[in-house]
Amino acid sequence: MRLVLVLGDQLSADLSALAKADKANDVVVMAEVADEASYVPHHPKKIAFTFTAMRKFAAWLRRQGWQVAYTKLDDPENAGSITGELLRRAEEFDAAGVVYTEPGEWRLIAALGDMPIKTHCLPDTRFIATHQDFADWADGRKQLRMEYFYREMRRKTGLLMDGDKPEGGQWNYDHDNRRPAPDQVDFGGPMQFSPDATSTAVLDLVEARFADNFGTLRPFWFATDTGQARQHFAHWLKGGLPKFGDFQDAMLDDNRFLYHAVIGLYLNAGLLDPLEVCQKAVQAYYDDRAPLNAVEGFIRQIIGWREYVRGIYFLEGPDYTTRNALGHDRKLPAVYWGGNTKMNCMEKAVAQTRDEAYAHHIQRLMITGNFALLAGIDPAEVHEWYLAVYADAYEWVEAPNVIGMSQLADGGIIASKPYISSGNYIHKMSDHCKSCAYRVQDKTGADACPFNLLYWHFLARHRDRFEKNPRMSNMYRVWDRMDTEWRHTVLAEADDWLARLDASETV
Repeated sequence: MRLVLVLGDQLSADLSALAKADKANDVVVMAEVADEASYVPHHPKKIAFTFTAMRKFAAWLRRQGWQVAYTKLDDPENAGSITGELLRRAEEFDAAGVVYTEPGEWRLIAALGDMPIKTHCLPDTRFIATHQDFADWADGRKQLRMEYFYREMRRKTGLLMDGDKPEGGQWNYDHDNRRPAPDQVDFGGPMQFSPDATSTAVLDLVEARFADNFGTLRPFWFATDTGQARQHFAHWLKGGLPKFGDFQDAMLDDNRFLYHAVIGLYLNAGLLDPLEVCQKAVQAYYDDRAPLNAVEGFIRQIIGWREYVRGIYFLEGPDYTTRNALGHDRKLPAVYWGGNTKMNCMEKAVAQTRDEAYAHHIQRLMITGNFALLAGIDPAEVHEWYLAVYADAYEWVEAPNVIGMSQLADGGIIASKPYISSGNYIHKMSDHCKSCAYRVQDKTGADACPFNLLYWHFLARHRDRFEKNPRMSNMYRVWDRMDTEWRHTVLAEADDWLARLDASETV
């Protein structure tokens, strides 16, 4: 008899560890443990979602005939760690060993590999590209650009392919997916579920144990099993997908979801299958229920970007999260934890994160990420914040997005240039600037948008690294044409603004 480990982000019926196990003899081990709940200060909604989904999956496994040894967080026998629980259960059941599917974080891979018991690690087959597939694709390439990997995934899956050509004659319709915020949104947002007995018990537990964590626990409306997650996705396919492409980069003060699918947490926990959701979206295109730019943009995020960042994480190894190519060392300011700020865009993004454990990709990249990069915040602290506050965050997907794409701390493995902007981009893509204490039109002065000041400050302090970058050289030419006194003013005001930030003043 063996133990079969199922982790909180492996809640899939077709998990490789379950496929290789013997239902008649093996015992499934699942555990809510303090180590996993607190290695970063997770958002209470994420903890509640994970524990509820785990309890429901364990109940489903029992209905399928599995023997499940499940440990709740408040069980007095709880060993407090995954490895501790496995050793405890191994003694209880006199198990010959442990079979498990590879975790998505290096720290757990190391911990399980060091256990004083026989273990068998299986690949996670819920992804389209294996580690070897990605390594083979990356081998010999000077630049590992997602776009070319994405094309390989299109060919492999056959999604939106017309023979060996892309549907519609183009691989990428991103240029059609950058419309600014609409005046009205005619989609009511994600499907919301009322807590049942299982989730209510978990909510009470989380409320008692994690009251000091950043984030609002209630109201809690997430789907917590595969059936609910599929209902949620079907609701979005009908109402959100048709306009998702057009407005996927837009942001609004008073609408937190616009046309976004909000399925990252369900995909990453295993409640939804990535290929299945892509196939359903593609079918919506063929049935004339959604336009090509929306469907292509959606599947690119899943079979392209999601698969790509996982490939990068495992290719680059355990030290990836420690990289800091730009030498940034500023402490993460209080605004990220809900501290007062006069920047409306930051206030809105952080408040949404606090309340929903969710923000869409542009809010993360071009608001909170852009600000961190421009201000020179330590990427390790930025990484830990993103890992803590979002319900869909697991290190394999979060770290490349933050260390690589957002903060360029990996030196350019993922991004060919830093993703930075002045206030103009935020003004174009949102209505945040209309009610901000700062003036996005002002480039200098007491009311100048901080993104305007910090944008040039970043370029100036990193000139040696970026001025020969063909995607950035024009901005340095613009800077050089500006009046010398004006440039001194910009840099001096940026220095002053950053000093006030460091002094914990409200900025």
